[in-house]
This record gives sequence, structure tokens and C-alpha cells, in this order.
Amino acid sequence: MLRAFLEGNTDIDPSKLASAAGLGDDPALVAQLIAQLQNALRSSGEGINWDLALEQARNLASRTTVVSLPSERSQLDQAFHIASLWLAEATEISELTVPPRLMSRTEWVSATMPVWIQLAEPVASSIADSLTAVLTEQAPEEMTDMIAGASQLMRNVGGTLFAMQLGQVVGQLSSEVVSGGDIGIPLLGALGGDDRHASDQQAAMIPQNVAAFATGLDVPVDQVQLYLAVRELAHARLFRHAKWLRLQLMTSITEFARGIRIDTSRLEELASDFDPANPEELRSALTSGALIPPKSDEQLAALGRLETTLALIEGWVDVVTAQATSRLPTSAAIAETVRRRRASGGPAESAFATLVGLELRPRRLREAAAMWQQVTNAVGAEARDDLWSHPDLVPTAEDITDAAALVARLQAGAPAPDDIDQAIENLLNDDTTDRPHEG
Repeated sequence: MLRAFLEGNTDIDPSKLASAAGLGDDPALVAQLIAQLQNALRSSGEGINWDLALEQARNLASRTTVVSLPSERSQLDQAFHIASLWLAEATEISELTVPPRLMSRTEWVSATMPVWIQLAEPVASSIADSLTAVLTEQAPEEMTDMIAGASQLMRNVGGTLFAMQLGQVVGQLSSEVVSGGDIGIPLLGALGGDDRHASDQQAAMIPQNVAAFATGLDVPVDQVQLYLAVRELAHARLFRHAKWLRLQLMTSITEFARGIRIDTSRLEELASDFDPANPEELRSALTSGALIPPKSDEQLAALGRLETTLALIEGWVDVVTAQATSRLPTSAAIAETVRRRRASGGPAESAFATLVGLELRPRRLREAAAMWQQVTNAVGAEARDDLWSHPDLVPTAEDITDAAALVARLQAGAPAPDDIDQAIENLLNDDTTDRPHEG
């Protein structure tokens, strides 16, 4: 059936199939989809060709990329410089060791794709496993040898389609995000520099998207640039300071993603009832998440940890940014816009949630920010930021609910982490060779 479709010998409309898969009906894109699926049929290799996702995303981003003006880049460089000075008054967490970067949409795609692949790979593997399981379980015994080859073919085709979908999502995201930390997870490491800083944290902004963000606000663009620069530096500084935080966050995401399974019975129903002339049922199943069964207990636990961590990160960034931008007349208005935008997410973020089954939005952001503010008022910024010095000290979901109890513990003198853990943490955070570099 696949070969007949790719040779044009069926009633299936390629543009409708591409649209149902979330890839749109652009003729050039449809032609690329068919070509890549034909390559998948001929391929004998294992694994997913993730280079296809990068190519797809870069092509989409390049269509809308506009070269920023020198004056605009100069303004953002200056904004980063001022933001660094203001942050020094709001937090004791040290400066970055690599300079912030101004990126085009295409550059953002290339720099962040490795993390998107890391998030998506467990789901892609689950889809491939489910497809081959359906073939194996449903095929007659006399077709066992034939199915072995068909299973590999389905893995290749399914992987190709998934890679193109991921590329579509990341390409769309490149027009929505304004900075490296805008999604809430650390998408950027050091971009360039020597090996000594290879695992350090990079701050970045996309001038084209910052300008688009400012367009919808009744606020001077230079104030928007400065506010966003403070947020981005605060986010990057936190991940540089708490070097364990990135691993903890990505582990929770991976634990969740690895638990995703595909409802093979629903998949079989779709296959048996599929009408080539009307793929809307397929589109509905793909976009509604109907193929993904309810979350397991392990997934719910991982999701809970992830949501708490994201809320703590975003809440801390909100509080520190508010303190650092207190002299900015429009900071409250910009902050509210950022919070609403973060809570609702954009179209591409929704597409990623459908594709991977994971929403990257902190549901308890306002509660976490209120907790951090109470801690700051009670014990000061230095004691507040010390809570990021070790995983055992970071506030919990219960602390977000009952901030008063956390404040009471801090005022009574919280116990220090285990000596061995502290020694390891000191080694990981050894800054003797670092040179601050911001703005």
C-alpha cells in the first residue's frame, strides 16, 4: 500500500495526508514528504534520521528570518549590559562566563535541536515499537518472514514522518520564542568558546521576535528589550549556578516521555476505517492525543516533579526580574504580559505537547513566585538563593503550598546538606577558572 501510494497509484491525496499529519499542504513540503518517505522505503538503516528534523526546521525558519538592523542589535547589546548591572543588585548568583548572543531564527533552530531530539526520541521509539507490534501480532503465522521486513519498513516510515513533524514544530517555535530560556527549559549551552566552558550556560535573544513581541504592547521598545534581557540573564545564571538543575529537569522529562505508549487497538481501528479521501478522522486522532493512553502512576509522578521544578524556576526568575527592574516604569505591565503568554503557550508549543504528550508550562507559576517573594521578604536574597545550592535544599511542592512553613524553617536555621554531598557540589561549582562575562 505504501509503495502504491508513493508511486501515485492510489486514491490517497498526498496533500491531505500531509495536512492530517500536521505538516500543512504547502506543495513544496508535500513533495519533500513524499521524497523522504520514498527514501525511507529504500533505507535499510536503523534509527531515526534526525538530520531530517533539523533540515525541516531550518527550512521553515529561513522562510521568515529577517536580518536585524545594526541599530537594533546595538540596542540589545546595551540592554544586556544594563541588565547585568541591575541583576547584580537583585541576586548573589554569579555572572555568566560567556557573552550573551543575538540569534536569527535559523541559528536558534540549529542550536536548540539537540535538546528537542532528546525530548522527542523516547516517543518516536514508542511509536515505532507500537507499529511493529501491531504488524507482528495481527499477521498470520505463514507471513512471519515477510513481516520482519515490513516491520523495518514501518519503523523507517514512521520515524521519517515523526522527524518531519518535529522539524515542523521547532521551525514554528523559532518564530514564537524571544530568548534562550523562553520555553522554561535550558535549550542552550555554550555556543562557541573554548572547551573549558563547553558545559556552561548561554544567554541569547532573537531580535526579530523581540521586536514582534514589543509590537503588541503599548510600551517603549527599549524597555521591553531591557526587561527581557534581565529575564534571560536571570534564567541562564540560575542554570549556571545550580549545575545539577539541568540534569534533574531533563531526567524528569525523559522519565515521563519513556512511559508514553501508543494505544494499538485505537491504531488498528483507524487503519481499518481509514478513508483515503477524507483523512479528518486521522487528523483528529493525531491532534487530540487519542492514540496515547492515560498516564501511568510513574508518569504522573514524573510530571508532578517536572511541573514543580518548572514553577520554582519560573517563579524565582519572576521575583528576581521584578526586583532588578523595579526602576523600569513599565516593568509590571511587561511582566503580566510575559506571565499570560507563558501560561497560555503558543501554537507551536501546543503542537509539541500533542507530538510528545508533554506540556512545558508551569501550572503553579504564580504560587511559586509568591513563595519566593515571601522568602525574600523574610530572610533576604542571599538566603533565598542559597536554596539553589543543593538539590536537597530546593523547595518542594508542599513548600509552594505552605510558604509560611518554609520561612519558619529558614528562620530557625535549615540543616546544611550532607558533607559528602556538599563536597561534590563544591567540586561541580568550582569557579576558580571562570571569568565573568555578561553584557
